[in-house]
Amino acid sequence: MSETQQTDAPASAHEAWGEPRTRELTWFDPMQIAAQAPLMSGVEFLTRMREGVIPPPPIAAHFGLDIDVVEEGRVTFTCAPDESGYNPIGTIHGGVLCTLLDTVCGCAMQSVLPQGKGYTSVEIKVNYVKAVRGNSGPLTAEGTVVKAGSRVGFTEAVVRDATGAVVATASSTLLVFDLPPARA
Repeated sequence: MSETQQTDAPASAHEAWGEPRTRELTWFDPMQIAAQAPLMSGVEFLTRMREGVIPPPPIAAHFGLDIDVVEEGRVTFTCAPDESGYNPIGTIHGGVLCTLLDTVCGCAMQSVLPQGKGYTSVEIKVNYVKAVRGNSGPLTAEGTVVKAGSRVGFTEAVVRDATGAVVATASSTLLVFDLPPARA
């Protein structure tokens, strides 16, 4: 520990922090969700998820993600970040925004894939344009396909706050692969 760090916090320090906050998360078995992906096209899979026929993945509950629009080559999600996503300086952590961007980039790619194909992110390049605070309102993220190849795809995404201001953008490269067959 460096000389400038405090080593002995007073016993009452936690009391000075105020009441602790908690957040409860509920999700469904992700492997049962994933088992449905090889059975339909990507756009059908995402549409069924949006309609509530297929449950959302656990990451959606963790970050408060909701699918709004599913079209071939384009998806939009909303996210209502709360203070559980704050960093030490009182803004939403960039990792929350990166997760949202990675999600819409990936789902945009998924929306153009035929039955039996899946994807995974190879790289993502994020630009943070404006700080996001808990009072910035809900965020809307749009992901679009730039090029969907048989082995590699390229997507772009933008996140806007409740006023429509751009808060972050991304470009992503994704690997396309065969999904394992669904188990009987």
